[in-house]
Amino acid sequence: MKLPPHTRPDETSSLPFSYSRKLLESILNVGSDYISVKDREGRFVYINDLDASLYNAKPQDMLGKTLEPWLGKAQFEKWYQVDMEVLNSGQKKHSEPYKRTGKDGITRWFDTVRIPFRDEQSGQALLFVIHRDITKLKEAELERKRLEEQLLQNEEIYHSIGESIDYGVWISEPDGRSIYASESFLKMLGMTQEEWHDSILEEVVHPDDLEQTNAAWKECVRTGTKWESEQRYRGVDGQWHWILSRGVPVKGKQGQILRWVGVNLDITERKKAEDHLAEQAALLDKARDAILVRNLEGKILFWNKGAERMYGWTREEAVGRNIRELIYSNPQEFFEVDERLIRLGEWQGELQLLAKSGQKITVEAYITLIRDNQGSPKSVLAISTDITEKKRLEAQFLRAQRMESIGTLAGGIAHDLNNILAPILMSIDLLKSTATDPQAGQILDAIGVSARRGADIVRQVLLFARGTEGQKIEVQPRHIVEDIASIIQDTFPKNIQLEFLIPKDTWTILGDPTQVHQVLLNLCLNARDAMPNGGNLTIGVENCVLDDQYAAMNVQIKPGRYVRINVTDSGTGVPPEILDRIFDPFFTTKELSKGTGLGLSTAMGIVKSHGGIINVYSELDKGTTFKVYLPAMDSTSETLKLPFAEVSQPRGNGETVLVVDDEASILIITSQTLQAFGYRVLTATDGADALTVYAMHQNEIALVLTDMAMPLMDGASTIQALRQINPKVRIIAVSGLQGNGDSIKMSKLGVRHFLTKPYTAGVLLRTVRTILDEV
Repeated sequence: MKLPPHTRPDETSSLPFSYSRKLLESILNVGSDYISVKDREGRFVYINDLDASLYNAKPQDMLGKTLEPWLGKAQFEKWYQVDMEVLNSGQKKHSEPYKRTGKDGITRWFDTVRIPFRDEQSGQALLFVIHRDITKLKEAELERKRLEEQLLQNEEIYHSIGESIDYGVWISEPDGRSIYASESFLKMLGMTQEEWHDSILEEVVHPDDLEQTNAAWKECVRTGTKWESEQRYRGVDGQWHWILSRGVPVKGKQGQILRWVGVNLDITERKKAEDHLAEQAALLDKARDAILVRNLEGKILFWNKGAERMYGWTREEAVGRNIRELIYSNPQEFFEVDERLIRLGEWQGELQLLAKSGQKITVEAYITLIRDNQGSPKSVLAISTDITEKKRLEAQFLRAQRMESIGTLAGGIAHDLNNILAPILMSIDLLKSTATDPQAGQILDAIGVSARRGADIVRQVLLFARGTEGQKIEVQPRHIVEDIASIIQDTFPKNIQLEFLIPKDTWTILGDPTQVHQVLLNLCLNARDAMPNGGNLTIGVENCVLDDQYAAMNVQIKPGRYVRINVTDSGTGVPPEILDRIFDPFFTTKELSKGTGLGLSTAMGIVKSHGGIINVYSELDKGTTFKVYLPAMDSTSETLKLPFAEVSQPRGNGETVLVVDDEASILIITSQTLQAFGYRVLTATDGADALTVYAMHQNEIALVLTDMAMPLMDGASTIQALRQINPKVRIIAVSGLQGNGDSIKMSKLGVRHFLTKPYTAGVLLRTVRTILDEV
């Protein structure tokens, strides 16, 4: 056959083909079919990428050419013959599947369709050829045919196999009727082949399993899918045997089911073991502790309900996962525990683990190595108890103990410190009254500033350690917050955005407004310092009721109504490792010149003295929230009197004052101060000495000024003894330890005036004058 010469690629644009080439190529290149268009000479008018790839070529290399360069002359003429038959007949032709090896060396099966058509524009006859890759289908079909033939030809083999093995082999008709069961299976049931052939499921299957088994078998017969089911069969021994039944359909060439072939396995013992394990697992699920079993590589094999509750992962999510990746916050810790476990056989201690939520959990774990019958390590059993809350309460209790210890220490040294500072402060007033040199006056002023600064620091430490009773009145927290808002709006940097959430129905508290004001101002100043580059500061007030559970988790608080004041910043946050130390006195992360470390400790002392607590929540680079809880008043109380206002220093009129103190320096300075301002002074160094002096000069003494902390006979005992001598004796109590309950204690002793060391001469003189002027 003579063929026309090949067309050059650059001539393809003149081929008669009226369709939009770009649109057509896009469509024909999308699918998985091998597509081409040929003219009557066998030259390609179009070929898609997939079809060209069979010849290890690109479409542009094949356009205008025949397949002869790629197939050879003989094969090309054979295919060309078929193409011409279709073009000449004008009828579509579906060829028989054939296999073909491409240039890539892969052999594929193809289903080919040839469709003749005529180009409307040029009238040229063209051939549309579609090759569809049916390799997988063809291979599956060939395999099915092979299996069908093998199964049909060897059905007798099944009978032989069934008689030679312990488990049952069965064969059924396409409609599901049984035609054969192996003797071993029939023996267990006590049936013959004939009886089995005529039997129905109702006669052999347990009533509780019958409905589900019957429905599942009918569905498999209908759909021709694989059969697998577990059900109980009644045995010749009268017992019910658990049988695992599996079967597959044997199909013919046209896909019709020829036979069902399967096996029956007696799994009664396995079921008993599973039931026993299920009972054990149910018991383990009752445990509150997390119980798990893993293999030596860490893969989880068992996970009880306690583990689900503790870690948040369900059994389905956990089993099969590696425990190291699932719950260990520090993977290295897993290897350390594992090393000791293999070496010693068990491990016990505390671990920091992770819940699904990302929350850290502290657990007390007991981990033991399980060995097989030969003594080789087989698996690992771990039992863990969540002690997170226990550790938190322990830390809270230890912190309370530490605070109490610090308070005791502060109280122990405060008396001595105040005794040191008191004569300094009082001496300054005396020296200034006699100093004529201006430079000396300046030096005295500097000394006074330093002494008062020292006194303030001691007072703040005492305030933190023991709190202070102060003068408490009914306070509306809303007013204090509004006052704070006014201050910080005028003084804080403009790059700090302020927000105040102050409801009008806020409950009132019984407290010292100045002290509460100091608490909030300290917290706001800390928030400002935590936002050097600006941020958001929110102050909110709200009513809340704390229940017994909340109180149980916070040992320093009682259930009831509270006013909560929140101070929230968006600053740098507090590192977790120092969060429990921020209320310690003198602890600060600021530069030496920017803070004393007493702000938060003072705030804690004030809140504690009001019967409240401070909680802090912080995240690094996200911010910090301080929550101040102050007990709310149940009803409006009478307004308590505020402390008297300080006035100018008054003088005495020759009245006699008995000064009692065990510190010689304080005794001297106090005496000199009173004498300098017109008083006559008698002194005593302890309570016993004071009683002797008072008994001798009872009619002369107008006032007794006594220290409360003295050896042998303390101030309270001295006051009681003086009351025995003279119930109307006027007394001023003095102490360097202004702790909670001091005012109440003095009130019970009949003492209405109380001085806290250190005090200035002015405070001393005004207090003495006030009590002497009382009627």
